[in-house]
Amino acid sequence: MTPDSIPSAALEFALLAESLYAALIGFATNEEPSLGGKLLYAGELSPHGRALLVAANIAGAASLTSTADSAAQKQAIRDGVADFLVNSLDEALRILKNEIRKRETVAVCIAADPYSIEREMLERGVVPDLLAPIEPALRAPRESLLCWRIAAAPAQWLPKVDSIALGCLKDNGGFDSERARRWLRLSPRYLGRLAQGMRVLRCDSNVAKEIVERVKSAVDGGEIATDVQISLTADNKDLAFQLSLRTPR
Repeated sequence: MTPDSIPSAALEFALLAESLYAALIGFATNEEPSLGGKLLYAGELSPHGRALLVAANIAGAASLTSTADSAAQKQAIRDGVADFLVNSLDEALRILKNEIRKRETVAVCIAADPYSIEREMLERGVVPDLLAPIEPALRAPRESLLCWRIAAAPAQWLPKVDSIALGCLKDNGGFDSERARRWLRLSPRYLGRLAQGMRVLRCDSNVAKEIVERVKSAVDGGEIATDVQISLTADNKDLAFQLSLRTPR
């Protein structure tokens, strides 16, 4: 079930990035789910590689990718998928070592064929903490997938819905909720234009239902002064909710 007017390619990319994020964050060992200080080698900057970079950025890792495709290089920088475009492994490692030391997120793309870069990494003993391919994480039986969009003025009202969802997750507590909170806080930044009109969120099924109820109350009460469309995938069922403002009598 997909909300109307969301381009299918945008939704598919967001869902892929989310499932890769869920897989990556499973490697986190901190109390706060974060891969700060870890290096991911994402391989070729393919569409899947782009989603993996987004997921790594949100998870807090430093990441490295490469491609000889100049159009893909420029697009990655333009979309904010990669922070730096360099010409050699030496340049990439200088950036990565500094940011990894500070446990900061950074994504570096080398303008070169991945095979040559991988061969050089082996020769120089560069061993990433995480290596592609990373398989997307399947939802656990207790988890649901939420997707919501705003009918009008998303810049004004999406943060309101986000705040409700973050509050529900905080009330639930636990590592899984903190993982979901991190995704929801940071995914709009790294998904960029793809996230301007929608959100996707994986969370506990009970929390998902609570989010729907709280958003409904906010729309009914006029705290959110626009229609909200939500799709909920839970218990092998797809449910759609059109939360509309009540018409004054």
